[in-house]
Amino acid sequence: MSITPEQLQELMKEVEKEDPIDFADLPFEEDELRAITAKHLCDMADAMENFSNEDKQVTLLAVAAKLVLENLVLHVQLLRQHDIPLGQQVSNLLQNIKKK
Repeated sequence: MSITPEQLQELMKEVEKEDPIDFADLPFEEDELRAITAKHLCDMADAMENFSNEDKQVTLLAVAAKLVLENLVLHVQLLRQHDIPLGQQVSNLLQNIKKK
């Protein structure tokens, strides 16, 4: 693998500058959560060492899509739990999904 978990963790922090993560009052250290995540992803990438470049890209795209979907679901659940109305973009997205 061409990137270490530590390097990935630093890149994660850079990305978070544009789109910060609200860790709220989780009973975990932010850097520990990043480190666990970075190690897991580097291990996953190492396991794909024998994949073709196309298979690696497709696999990583599928993982990213799954994570974005999971984030959307958790966000909507959190808003509903706190009786917070959904934003217009989220409402429109969910309405489009219901129509299909």
